[in-house]
Amino acid sequence: MQPPAAQPTTTPATPPATGPVSAPAAAPGPRRSAPRLYALDGLRLLAALTVLSFHWTASTDAREIWGGKVPMDFMPGIARFTAYGWLGVQLFFIISGFVICMSCWGRRPGDFFVSRVIRIFPAYWTAVLLTAGVLLLTPGLGRSDARAGLDLKTVLANLTMFHGQLGVKQVDGVYWTLWMELQFYLLFSIVVTMGLTYRRVVAFCGIWSFAALVAPQTEIPLVRMLAMPGESPYFIAGVAMFLMYRFGPNLLLWGIVGFTWLVAISRVHQLKSGFEVVVGHPLSWSGVALVITLCYAVVLAVALGLFNGIRWKGLTVAGALTYPLYLIHQEAGWTLIHWLRLRGTGSGVALGLSLVAALVTAWLIHRVVERPASGLMKVHLNRSISTMRAASDGPAAGTTLVR
Repeated sequence: MQPPAAQPTTTPATPPATGPVSAPAAAPGPRRSAPRLYALDGLRLLAALTVLSFHWTASTDAREIWGGKVPMDFMPGIARFTAYGWLGVQLFFIISGFVICMSCWGRRPGDFFVSRVIRIFPAYWTAVLLTAGVLLLTPGLGRSDARAGLDLKTVLANLTMFHGQLGVKQVDGVYWTLWMELQFYLLFSIVVTMGLTYRRVVAFCGIWSFAALVAPQTEIPLVRMLAMPGESPYFIAGVAMFLMYRFGPNLLLWGIVGFTWLVAISRVHQLKSGFEVVVGHPLSWSGVALVITLCYAVVLAVALGLFNGIRWKGLTVAGALTYPLYLIHQEAGWTLIHWLRLRGTGSGVALGLSLVAALVTAWLIHRVVERPASGLMKVHLNRSISTMRAASDGPAAGTTLVR
């Protein structure tokens, strides 16, 4: 899925973490430990599956895999519904705001940096190499546009995750959302560096909201890029919802969430217009607004503790599958569907088998790559950070050491 020119939109998935239970917010402060938020794991997988359904059963970008047809031609009932699946990205962004704030509360900037690197890069590197390998080794399958211009230099540039800034095409169209996440991390790291407090995070939400509103009127590309006017309402809402979860809801936090919702709803027409081109037919304004509202509502329900009773540990597996599934499902998934169809497999069976294959591959990436690589990287990155801290605490620059 390529982002619409007017309004880009999913984040990558970040792992939910435990956090304190909400309580009356008159005097914000630490609360007792709460159970793991299993509901967020399930919501993340749901978001990934909705995006997958959009690409596989609604997008017109992959007409090659359907013999020149588009999904609306032969599965209109499904395509009309999954045409809104791209809104799983908005749910991802809200969850990301919630989880990032939760996961770095009380942690130092170096810890925040290490946690993000080990979370996003091992699976991402694997996905880049896997997708590039599939595209390069299967001529005649999948989308020809995806293979055009794909070479070693392109793959290496994609491994940096800064391929867009290097002027290089994406190996897979879904990677553009990772840049949105990286920008959010950069902005939030400012607050982390200052030291996370209730007051500073609320100020961060207010300042970012204002900057995102005025950024489109500026002619400074860097300001518009960092303010993220299209995505910021969702990240900010997620951050405010975490504050509700940790310290309890109050009028100020409700105001932040409500304001971001109003901003998001006001941009529905602009948002949906780009995706109408992708699906090849009009989308309902009220339908998009309703799904966005449901995205807000379901994470709010988590923040208010309405899902605390959900304790199914299988949801942790669902959460673990989300990020690698999101990374590999588009180009590699289309290629597999195409391969199955050329062998006479019906459309429904091809979709089902491809989904099973994608889920199994995502699980293997998590077990074989993410878990061991993240552990190893954490040890060495922590060691590097410790060395840097020790050096910073050592003799001042210019001091002559006595030998």
